[in-house]
Amino acid sequence: MNNCEINENDIARCVRKALKEYFKDLDGEEPCCGMYDMVLDCVEKPLLEMVLKHAGGNQSRASEMLGINRNTLRKKMMQHGIA
Repeated sequence: MNNCEINENDIARCVRKALKEYFKDLDGEEPCCGMYDMVLDCVEKPLLEMVLKHAGGNQSRASEMLGINRNTLRKKMMQHGIA
């Protein structure tokens, strides 16, 4: 097992735990529509922040690490209010 698999399992476990709590907090009510976007937005911002921090703020390096275009990274940073 490589590090990516270990980290992916840890991240998946965190997402499952958070969603379990989300459904518990709903107390029988139906979840909002758009849960997919809600979860992705919750995960994407800290992902971008941490990768940028690891890359020393270098957007080109961060975009390479993320596997996305630098312009896409900049767009996502603006969407999430990341300077």
